[in-house]
Parts: sequence; C-alpha cells; structure tokens
Amino acid sequence: MFAELALIAVATEAIIGYPDAVYRLVGHPVTWIGRLITWCDQAWNSPHRFDDQRRGRGVLVLLLLIAVAVVAGLVITHLVDQILPSSSALLVCGVLASSLLAQRSLDTHVLAVATALEQGGLEAGRQAVSHIVGRDTRSLDEAAVCRAAIESLAENFSDGVVAPLFWMVVGGLPGALAYKAINTADSMIGHKSERYLAFGWASARCDDLVNLPASRLSALWLALAAALLGLSPRAALATVWRDSAHHRSPNAGWPEAAMAGALTIRLSGPRMYHGVPVQEPWVGEGTSDLTAQHIRAALMLYRVACGLQIAVLVALMISLEG
Repeated sequence: MFAELALIAVATEAIIGYPDAVYRLVGHPVTWIGRLITWCDQAWNSPHRFDDQRRGRGVLVLLLLIAVAVVAGLVITHLVDQILPSSSALLVCGVLASSLLAQRSLDTHVLAVATALEQGGLEAGRQAVSHIVGRDTRSLDEAAVCRAAIESLAENFSDGVVAPLFWMVVGGLPGALAYKAINTADSMIGHKSERYLAFGWASARCDDLVNLPASRLSALWLALAAALLGLSPRAALATVWRDSAHHRSPNAGWPEAAMAGALTIRLSGPRMYHGVPVQEPWVGEGTSDLTAQHIRAALMLYRVACGLQIAVLVALMISLEG
C-alpha cells in the first residue's frame, strides 16, 4: 500500500495544482503519453489493414503504453530513492505524482462555467463548457450548459481524481502512471468511429476495467458528502441503483447518478455530438431546468467528497502505521 505517497500527492495537487509555468516549460505527463499514442496511431493504424490486424496492433499499443508507464514509474522511484533520504524521496515522489491528479483543475474549469454564465451570459457559458465536454455546445441553452458542466464534474471526479488516486494507493507511482496511460489511450483512440473501433478496442475495454472500482467509490463518496451537507444520501444511492446502467459507459453512470440523486436534478438526456443528435436517457428524477447555482451546489458536493477521500487516506495511513 502507498497511502503516504497518495496523501502527499492529493494534498499537493489540492494546494498548488499543476503550475502553468511548469506546463509551459516541460508539458504534462498526459501530453507525453499522448505523443506516444499519436505516433503509434500514425505508424500502426493503417486503414488498409483488416480489422483483426488493427485490433491486434491496438492490443500491442496498450501493452507498450502500460510497460512504458510502469518502467518510467519504477525508474523515477528508484532514482529518487538513491539520491535522497527516504523521507525526502517520499515527498519528491508525492509531488511528482500530484501531476497525475485533476482535483484542483477540475474544480477550476467547472467553476469557470458558472462564473461565465453569471457574468457573461449564455454565449460565455457555452464557450467555457466547450473546454471540458466533447459535445456540440453551440446550440445549448442555459440548462443544457449547466447539465454538461455537472456531468463532466461527476464523470471526471471518478476518472480524473478517484481512479488515479486509487491506483496510486495500490501500485504507487508506477500504478498511477499505468492508469493514466490507459485512460489517455481510451480518450484518444477508444472511440467507436470507423478508424478506431478495432484499433482502440483494447484501450476502451481496459479503461472500463480499471475505472470500475473508482466509479463505485466515487458514488459512495458523493453519497456520504450528501449526508454531511444535509442532502439525501438515500436519494443518491437509490438513483445509482435505478439509473446508473442507463449511461452509455459502464462506469460514468455511477458518479453521475449519485450526483443527480443528491442534488434532486436530472442529468444526461438528449444532446449533440459533432452535429449528430444522440438520444441518451435521463438520469435522476428532479428538475432538468438547471442554472449556475446548481453548478455551484454540485461543486460543493464535489469538494466535500474530495475532503472525505483525503480523510479516508489519512485514516488508512494511520492504520497501516499502527
């Protein structure tokens, strides 16, 4: 177990995030992984090959990504351990691992949508939410902008915060890097388009697998956060039980349903992707006529859930040391 490493990482990310100056200077682990995926896509994903061949090459790409991530994590950990005393090495590895979490940046981007709606109106809200969702935002009304922001908050709480932290606790820096490689591959090539249906099949299925525990944990943290805020954890869990399977993703429906139930709102529903209407079922039984205040309420629920997760990490570290 690597509870101390995970605690340092999540605390560092919550306090300082990933500094813009560092990003401009060296980029970000996700961008480095993305470059390798892009190279593999261009070199190995030929449209002239049969689907079985492309699927096989996609499996090789996934294995390569995981291997590179694990080896990189092991090398970094070993080098830091060799150079620094154990306590300092743990601190440095924790700070480095904080780059794999999106707790603070997710809050910032979702809050920007609420602020844009309140200060700049609908067009500003559409522009702000376009940075965090893949759907067509040009025709969204205010309620749809708010739903998109809250859905992104719920889904990314699971795969951008809880999942990398979970795999960090289980596998240290190599485990968190491996998770990030899988998740980035899914976001880049795990699509059902003609180009990626076969080539990205392995990445998409593996991402579903590694996100399974985190999606369940995310729903639990949101339900417990609802209880602390005087909302209804029972409604959150009941909505998860009833509606989580309605989502096109086997995992994203869990935190999304918990969020909808806790806030007594409806999420998901019909939307547009690249000009194509998609008839998604509704999640939740409350109102779908959302405003910026609903985004702020969702952010408060998210922040308390993040705090609960940190508290559990502290308890886990104490119990392991005892």
